[in-house]
Amino acid sequence: MQFVEANGARIPAIGLGTWELRGRTCARLVEQALKLGYRHIDTAQIYENESEVGEGLRASGVSRDDVFVTTKVWTTHFAPNDLERSTKESLAKLRLAQVDLLLLHWPNPRLPLRETLGALAHVKALGMARHIGVSNFTVALIEEAVAACPEALVCDQVEYHPYLDQTRVRQACADNGMALVAYSPVAKGRIKNDKVLAAIGERYGKTAAQVCLRWLVQQNVAAIPRTSKIERLSENIAIFDFELSGDEMRQISKMGSTKGRLTDFGFAPKWD
Repeated sequence: MQFVEANGARIPAIGLGTWELRGRTCARLVEQALKLGYRHIDTAQIYENESEVGEGLRASGVSRDDVFVTTKVWTTHFAPNDLERSTKESLAKLRLAQVDLLLLHWPNPRLPLRETLGALAHVKALGMARHIGVSNFTVALIEEAVAACPEALVCDQVEYHPYLDQTRVRQACADNGMALVAYSPVAKGRIKNDKVLAAIGERYGKTAAQVCLRWLVQQNVAAIPRTSKIERLSENIAIFDFELSGDEMRQISKMGSTKGRLTDFGFAPKWD
């Protein structure tokens, strides 16, 4: 497994995203992923599956110290007291003493960012999170957050795949020593029919999805593909035995535009 290093954190380059995974299915997939060699599991308060993620972690038999666990605080819990209380609730559901990474899930313009980041840093100081970061933050919000936060932020978790150009956000992360963590890295499954990725994959005996994930990892980006299929788990992690050429990397990058976004909500910030 490769790692993405950022402001003191070592984030495994491939993780399991658990959005929309529920109940027994969620626990079983987490357990199976860890047994297959995954060491990075991503959940969130709003996913309502933190208990099952914790269950899968315990059932896997993998040492807690070897797994990088991320959860995310929902926007309604950004007031300082709420943030601390909801983090304690997340830890109780996960049955963990601390998470490896605690993120603000989306920006919330209704609360002062400085106060929320102060609370996030305080939770870290209390030992509830080893590292802290943000998710769905634009370039302007990254700059504001870094300036306002008393502790180092280690990542911005955003949508990123070959169809969405995230050059500006990637650069802002790099400028601040932060990692970019990509959710929806295989464009919600759309890339599996992509002729360009499939043609590149044929040269290496790899699928379009594996080429896509390899493209991300070679940019020093961590990716958290979500799947509900056990066989897909093995495929998504089998990307460390080949390397894309510079030409292939550029060919894939040319597919992206700022209009390629698949996850957007009314409460989303004004994207870069």
